[in-house]
Amino acid sequence: MQTITIDPVTRIEGHLKIEAKVDGGVVKEAHSSGTLFRGLEIILKGRDPRDAQRITQRVCGVCPTSHSIASALNLDSAFGIADKIPANGRIMRNLIQGGNYLMSHILHFYHLAALDYVDVTAAADYEGSDAALSSLKSFIKRGALGPFVPRYEGDYRLSKEMNRQAAAHYVKALDIRRLCQEMISIFGARMPLNQSVIPGGASETPTVDKIAKFLWMLTEVRQFIENAYIPDVLAVAGAYKDYAAVGPGVKRFLSYGVMDVQGGIADPVRQKRVLSAGVASASGDLAQLDPSKITEEVRHSWFSESCGAKPSEGRTEPSPKKEGAYSWLKAPRYGGQPYEVGPLARMYVNYLAGNSAVKKLVDGALSALGAGKEALFSVLGRHAARALETKYIADNMVGWLTELKPGEPICADYVLPESAQGMGLTEGSRGSLGHWISIKEKKIENYQLVVPTTWNASPRDSKEQPGPIEQAIAGTKIKDPANPFEIVRIVRSFDPCLACAIHVVDAAGRDLSRFSVSF
Repeated sequence: MQTITIDPVTRIEGHLKIEAKVDGGVVKEAHSSGTLFRGLEIILKGRDPRDAQRITQRVCGVCPTSHSIASALNLDSAFGIADKIPANGRIMRNLIQGGNYLMSHILHFYHLAALDYVDVTAAADYEGSDAALSSLKSFIKRGALGPFVPRYEGDYRLSKEMNRQAAAHYVKALDIRRLCQEMISIFGARMPLNQSVIPGGASETPTVDKIAKFLWMLTEVRQFIENAYIPDVLAVAGAYKDYAAVGPGVKRFLSYGVMDVQGGIADPVRQKRVLSAGVASASGDLAQLDPSKITEEVRHSWFSESCGAKPSEGRTEPSPKKEGAYSWLKAPRYGGQPYEVGPLARMYVNYLAGNSAVKKLVDGALSALGAGKEALFSVLGRHAARALETKYIADNMVGWLTELKPGEPICADYVLPESAQGMGLTEGSRGSLGHWISIKEKKIENYQLVVPTTWNASPRDSKEQPGPIEQAIAGTKIKDPANPFEIVRIVRSFDPCLACAIHVVDAAGRDLSRFSVSF
C-alpha cells in the first residue's frame, strides 16, 4: 500500500491536504484535512448581533457576498422581520449575490480548474492579431509561467487551436470577473466586503442610472458565458469523456435554495426561490429539506466532543491534540448521512423538481455530449452544472433589474430583541451555507457557520463514513503516483474554499515558507 500526500492542494481557496492510500494503482481510501483553524465564531461572542453582518464577510475574500446574505437572513429571522423585506431590498440582495455567483463560477473554471485540461503553452508559437493570445505568448516567451507552474502535468487532449482559444479566454475571463465585481459594487457599495446588504433588506437606493449601468455590464458578461464559458466546458467534456465516470462521490445531494423571488414568507423551506431547496439521490428520489436533520459531527475533527450537535446548539472549542482527529473541518450530516452540496446539487435538485429552464439547460448539455443522466455525477458533471447555472442565474438577473422600483422602500424597520434565535439558509456559489445565532441580553451568545466546503471536504464521522470528497477520490485509478493529476482534478471539481491564503515571499522573491509533497 502506497500513500500519496498532496499538501497543499493548489489552485483552490485555502489550506487543504489530501492523503490517498493506493494499492495496485487504485485509491483504496482517502483523507481530506482542512489545516487552517478559522475561529470567527469565537470572535463574534458577546458582540452586537449586527456586527455579524460585517465580520462574517471576512471568512473569505472570494465569497464574502454569500456570507453577507446568510448573515442578513439569519438576523432577519432573529429580529422577526424575515417576512417584511421590501421588494427592492430583496431584489438588490439577489443582484449582489448573483453578481458574485457569476464572478466565482468564471474564476473557478478558468483560473482554478481549466489548467488541469488546457495547455497554455500552446500559445507560445501563436501568430495572429488576438490581443489576449499575443500578450500570453509574450508572457510565456519570457519564461514567466508563475501562474501556470509548478503543477501536475495532465494528459492534455485538446487540439492546439482549442488550447489557444481556451488560453485566450483565460485572459479575457480576468476582465469579465472585474466586470462582475463592478456590478456588485453598484448596489453593494464596494466589493469585496459589500456594505449595503443589511438586516431588513438593503441600504443602497436603486436609480434608473444604476439599473442601466448594471444591465450594460451584465450584457457583456452574459455574452462571455454563452460564447466562451459554456462552449469551453463542453469542449473539455468532449475531450475527456472518461471523466464522466470519475469521482462520483456520495450521490446524495442537498440544497437550501437561493435568491428569494417573493416576499412575505418567513420560513426558508417554504420560501419560493430561483433555485429551490431539496434533498435528492442519484436514483431520482427528491424530498423536502428539513433543517432539523442537520448536525455536525466532530469524531475526527480537532474540536472537543461537546462541539458536535445541531448547528443551533453547536460550539467552537478547539482541541488540536485530540486523538484520532485529522481536520479542522467538522463533519456536517443530514439525517446522519454525508451529502454533496454545490452547483451540481442545486441544478440536480431543481431538475428533479421540474424547473423547466434548468431541465432544458441540462438536457441540452447531455444531448450535446451524447451522455446520459448518470454523467452528471462526476468530475465533468460538476463543471457542466456550474457553467449551466451561471447562464441560468445571469438570465434571471435581467428580469430582476426590471422589477426594481426607484423611490420605493429598500429596508424594513426592526427593534433589536433582548433574546432570540435565528437561522439563515442560502447557497454560496460553492454550496449550502447556513448561519445560526443565539441572542441574549442583546448580545451574541452563540454564532455558528456551516459553510459549503465543510460539507464537501468533511472528515469521517462517528460511523466512519467518509465525506463527499473522500468518497469521490476512493476507487480512482492513478496512472503515475508521482504525478497524481487524477486526484487534484476530482478535488477541484468541488471548488473547495477553506480560507483565503497567499504564498509568502520576501521582496526579492525568495521563499519564506515551503510546502512539500511526499509519497
